Amino acid sequence: MNDLAINLLASLIAGVAVWAAQRLLRYRKAARRRAFFGLAPGKRVLVVVGRHGAAPMSINKTDVAAVLELAVLAKGAGAEPDIALHTEVVEGVGDQAEFCVGGPTSNLRTAAHLRWLLPGVTQSSFDDDPDGLALTVGDRVFRRERGASEYVLVARILAPGKRRPLFLVCGQTAITNHAAAKYLVDQQDALHAQYGALTSFCLVLRVVNRDAYGSDVVELVADVTEAATARPLAKPDPAIESGPTG
Repeated sequence: MNDLAINLLASLIAGVAVWAAQRLLRYRKAARRRAFFGLAPGKRVLVVVGRHGAAPMSINKTDVAAVLELAVLAKGAGAEPDIALHTEVVEGVGDQAEFCVGGPTSNLRTAAHLRWLLPGVTQSSFDDDPDGLALTVGDRVFRRERGASEYVLVARILAPGKRRPLFLVCGQTAITNHAAAKYLVDQQDALHAQYGALTSFCLVLRVVNRDAYGSDVVELVADVTEAATARPLAKPDPAIESGPTG
């Protein structure tokens, strides 16, 4: 009888230890997620989505999937997603975590963030470059090969004097936006290990063979943080450069 009681007590202790260890792991994972994404229980996180096509109130269904990925991520950390259209004016930038989905031609807020925080990044519009939709970072150009290789820039930026990070998902297509959102969710532990919670980064990802795999196969192409955050050199004024004549 004593042996049975001892065995039961040992089993109970072992079970409690396993439960406590699992609870601690979950707590640590949640803490890392909150630190990396700037999330806080009960606090809002802004998710801004761009338009689809010419209609200002139309949203691509694949961009909706990207927004859902990010909203579920925030909800899982106890934060409250606040989804907004890119035409809405939302004050308090940097006071709450933010995810901005869509390139500068479809998302006005992305365009503003790029001008302010990532001045080394530009993207061709569909009207100017419907096939390539070139994404330029510094002196590097990432041009789409339709269906085979498509690119997306994903960045976490800590604006000067602000408490919460901005995440930008700036893709050549809605498929690439969705791929980048999933990449952030899937690779958050690896990204946290590399960049911590207080370092800005800017990455270019390639979506491979989207016609066959959709947004599932993603490769990291380059860390372009330095080039993306550097302001382009001002072009000299020809009149000043040449000097006075006569």
